Amino acid sequence: MTLAQTNCIPHRKPRTLSAILITWIALARQRRALASLSDAQRDDIGISTQEAKKEANRAFWDVPTHWRS
Repeated sequence: MTLAQTNCIPHRKPRTLSAILITWIALARQRRALASLSDAQRDDIGISTQEAKKEANRAFWDVPTHWRS
């Protein structure tokens, strides 16, 4: 499962402290939003409750692997 891509999150390795902080803040916000979805909303985007909980409980600095390239 991947989170929705937004313009505020770089898809390459951040090069500055401010870019890293922006990435972490955006990721934390997305994970909070994911945790607050209803069952119907999760069904609409095609993820299970367990997948949503697992992603939402990841630490804010734990970026998806495909962002690290």
